[in-house]
Amino acid sequence: MAQTQKVGKVFTSITKIDGNIVVKYHNTDVVAVNNGKITLKTGGWWTNTTKTRMNQASNQFGLGFHVYQKAGEWFVTYNGETIPFTDEKLTIN
Repeated sequence: MAQTQKVGKVFTSITKIDGNIVVKYHNTDVVAVNNGKITLKTGGWWTNTTKTRMNQASNQFGLGFHVYQKAGEWFVTYNGETIPFTDEKLTIN
């Protein structure tokens, strides 16, 4: 059964179906968890709000990643590893 919630303003929604999670900001699934894989997408929007929504999802659902920016570049820390986030989509296991 699908469960949908609005977070913050009307632009963000969370859908949970059978243990899978999708966090949508505007029209982009910024975080998707499917069969243990976490997919992060910017949709081309490299903004503070996009990072915030990703980090909120990680905190709320205990996903264990953190997205941050340093010198204009984006990075993700996960399981003690730092991963460059250089494409609009990044999948971590």
